[in-house]
Amino acid sequence: MSRPIWKGPFVDPSLIKKVEKLKNQTNKTPIKTWSRKSTILPEFVGHSFLIHNGKKFIPIRISEEMVGHKLGEFSPTRQFSGHTSADKKAAQVAAESTTVKSVGPTSSPVATSKSIKIKEGSSDAKK
Repeated sequence: MSRPIWKGPFVDPSLIKKVEKLKNQTNKTPIKTWSRKSTILPEFVGHSFLIHNGKKFIPIRISEEMVGHKLGEFSPTRQFSGHTSADKKAAQVAAESTTVKSVGPTSSPVATSKSIKIKEGSSDAKK
């Protein structure tokens, strides 16, 4: 359920006070905040924020395109570490199977691949 229009966008009151205080200063230091749910207002444009992602603070400089979004949208909480090793193995086997080798007097190309070893004694049939 979204927020009612008559209430207006949610912004942490302490965050508004910090931005108002920095408007008069020439040296604008980043504002450290834990309020990821606060909406970005037009007054925030040009200011720098340090937004907490649960572990560390992510530096963000507010631009006009960010107005209306939440601060938390710009500091990801999860880090992508890559796909599983099974995907990498499948890609490697596919690359090896596409290599072509000429064999015998007819010089016909034959695709080479690693032989598949089947374990003895490991049967899927029920005993």
